[in-house]
Amino acid sequence: MRYIFYIMGKSSSGKDTIYKHLIDELNLKPIVIYTTRPMREDEQNGREYFFVNKDCFEKMLSDGKIIEKRVYNTVHGEWIYFTAYNSIDISEKNCIGIGTPESFMKVREHFGDAVVPIYIEVDDGIRLSRAVERERNEINPKYKELCRRFLADCDDFSAENLLSAGIIKRFQNNSDIDSCIVEIKRYIVNNFL
Repeated sequence: MRYIFYIMGKSSSGKDTIYKHLIDELNLKPIVIYTTRPMREDEQNGREYFFVNKDCFEKMLSDGKIIEKRVYNTVHGEWIYFTAYNSIDISEKNCIGIGTPESFMKVREHFGDAVVPIYIEVDDGIRLSRAVERERNEINPKYKELCRRFLADCDDFSAENLLSAGIIKRFQNNSDIDSCIVEIKRYIVNNFL
C-alpha cells in the first residue's frame, strides 16, 4: 500500500522545513496544491503551490476537478487554497503534502486510510516570534495578515477539530527542528515504509 503523509500545524510551526527534509530523506513525492493568493518572493510556481487566478479555480470547480477547498478572508482579500485530483498520484510512490485538519479530512474521505496525519505542535509564543522574524525578512511585510492568520489558527487547529479529524499523535518542534524531523522519520519508517 502506498501512503499520503499529511503534515499539519499552525503557521510558523516548521511545516515547510520538515516537508522538504522528508521529501529528500524518505524519497517522497510532493503534493502541490493550488492557491489564488499572491506568490511570495522566495516561492516558485509549481513548487510550493500552483498559483492561479479565481477564474481558473471556478473552472476547475465546475469541471469537478477539486477534492477540497478552503477560503480565507484575509486583510488582502479572499484567498483560496485547494487540492485538485491531479495534485495527488500515489500510483508510483508515497506522497507528502501540507494542509489543515479540514483539508486532511477531505483528502482522507477520498483516499481512505492511505492518508497518515503528521501533526507538528509548537508553543504559541515561539510560533509568534518565528512568524514575525519571517515576515520581517519580506520586501513588503504583511504584519496585519500575520496576525489574522495567527488568530485563525486557534480555531482551525482547536483541540476539538484535531480530535474530530482523528489526529492524536503530535510531534513537538519547540526548539530543535532536527530532533523533530528524526522523530517523524522514525515514525514513518517504523510504521509505514
